[in-house]
Amino acid sequence: MQLQHLAVVMPAHNEAEGLPGFLAEILEHVAPLADRVSVVVVDDLSTDATAEVLTGLQRSWPGLTVVTSAVNRGHGPTALAAYRAGLALAPDAILHVDGDGQFEGKDFPAVIRALDDADVVHGVRRHRSDPWFRRVLTACVGLVIGLATGRRIPDVNTPLRAYRPAVIARLVELVPEDTLVPHVHFSLAESRLGYRVAFVPVRSIPRRGSGATGTMWGEQRKQPILPPPRLREFSRRAAAELWHHSLRPGRGMNPTGAPPATRSPAP
Repeated sequence: MQLQHLAVVMPAHNEAEGLPGFLAEILEHVAPLADRVSVVVVDDLSTDATAEVLTGLQRSWPGLTVVTSAVNRGHGPTALAAYRAGLALAPDAILHVDGDGQFEGKDFPAVIRALDDADVVHGVRRHRSDPWFRRVLTACVGLVIGLATGRRIPDVNTPLRAYRPAVIARLVELVPEDTLVPHVHFSLAESRLGYRVAFVPVRSIPRRGSGATGTMWGEQRKQPILPPPRLREFSRRAAAELWHHSLRPGRGMNPTGAPPATRSPAP
């Protein structure tokens, strides 16, 4: 697949140290696949030097668009904002990845090429270095979504995804503006709406930068042995959101009650 225009969209919070190298690595590996590559980073009002780092990168990289949130909204709303900003550029395909850099750029071309025969591509994380309770949480959510859809969806919440623009535009419409776990909702809706979903194994690596853990755990260098209170509260709220908007009987094929999306043509 040779695209005319690829948009890479990325939510970021406090990733000043790892972002420059990660963005350069992404560009190195995806540039041969498209005549034009745009990158959109939505900074969720970082408290470190992320904004300054991105401003500096913009001076040497005209294809980089930076959006700074007015308030800190969390990962879910920031990811949705990144998708919307990418859609506004009218690309042929959209690739989403989190700004913590827990993937290797060399895996991205396989994810993008898989769009040849799919509407959606999930990068399925292998050899995850996350704490055990995050892996268990992902497995439990995957089991629930699998029961709801009647099919197994590996790595149901992976943040590395490629979409045809019409598909992700449709999915973004289906989730609440303040969603905590948009990609879990997306995985469920993709199955219910009959989209062709491809799964590509990718390597998961530790978060880039000096911090060993993401902001969900605070500013700790060592991974906690047990789920921290912040994660437990997040999980409780996310479970309630999933039930109310996507899993509760009577919600139908999608939360808004709108008709199913039509499959978009190949780029």
